[in-house]
Amino acid sequence: MAGGSDWWLLVPGRLRRLPADLTAVVLLTAITLLAVITPGIRETPLRVVFGLPFVLFLPGYALVAALFPEAGDPPASTDDKEATADEAAETGEKEGIDGIERVALSFGLSIAVVPLLGLILNFTPFGIRLAPILVAISGFTIAMTAIAARRRWQLAPDDQFSVPYKNWLQTARAELTSPDSRLDGALNVLMVISILLAVSSVAYAVTVPKQGEAFTEHYLLTEQENGTLVADDYPTEFEVGETRPVIVGIGNHEHQDVQYSLVVELQDVQVENNSTTVLDETELERFQTQVAAGDTHHRQINITPDRAGTRLRLAFLLYKDTPPADPTVENAYRETHLWINVSNPE
Repeated sequence: MAGGSDWWLLVPGRLRRLPADLTAVVLLTAITLLAVITPGIRETPLRVVFGLPFVLFLPGYALVAALFPEAGDPPASTDDKEATADEAAETGEKEGIDGIERVALSFGLSIAVVPLLGLILNFTPFGIRLAPILVAISGFTIAMTAIAARRRWQLAPDDQFSVPYKNWLQTARAELTSPDSRLDGALNVLMVISILLAVSSVAYAVTVPKQGEAFTEHYLLTEQENGTLVADDYPTEFEVGETRPVIVGIGNHEHQDVQYSLVVELQDVQVENNSTTVLDETELERFQTQVAAGDTHHRQINITPDRAGTRLRLAFLLYKDTPPADPTVENAYRETHLWINVSNPE
């Protein structure tokens, strides 16, 4: 093609005539979908940056645009507030709403519409999951945008709502470059600095999120007949030499990969005056495993008691890296235990 802008002619005529604000809604919706579902991008802060307006503003703005396609006059002055509806019609005042009202309604309606879409999804086979939510919100937003565009096109050009971004830019430029007084100039500079600080603070909070508390989960599970793992029905009655399984769980929330060591001991203890004394102990099992940050590791431990006794403590001692020469409940990083009874076989 001869002209560098001739590619624009390939776009359907109605899309070329789509108002600027509705075009921005469609583009932001498409960019949000890409930021949420594209591998490599969905792990970045862009997912939050585009996701917040996608949920909290765009659906409501599209709905307001569909309900009020006509332009509105600015808020009336004190003298104009006494004018009646007939006088407003005679003076040519429009029936739409102004920009501030649109923004306020956009936030309010988004907060109302999005939970309603989630409630509807809850009663469908799709459920409340990421993909159905993205489809529902983006579908609603695009549908309302199409209705808003059609209703605007049915109005006269002077009656259609449009975002006066050119006037805003000219006004902002005049205020910054040619203030009425030195005081106005100082206030404008202070306002710009405040906006930059606010944007920088939000960007820092999004890009450098504060890490939560670092900890490790350590727990015991048993496997049911159907293969389900539950924190219940632990084996507590044994015979000497009998083997029964227990599943150990390790959840790494340390924000880094950790090498764990687990030591399983059968301890004969004496509890007296709120003090526990280990009279004798036998190490039954020991292993090491590397658990990545945010992952969980499960391992089955086969418990085979070698002595008889009542209220023996079956201790599972978890350590980071290598355990000490004498593992105890007191020096373990995490500890959990079962009280078991072991009898001699008949």
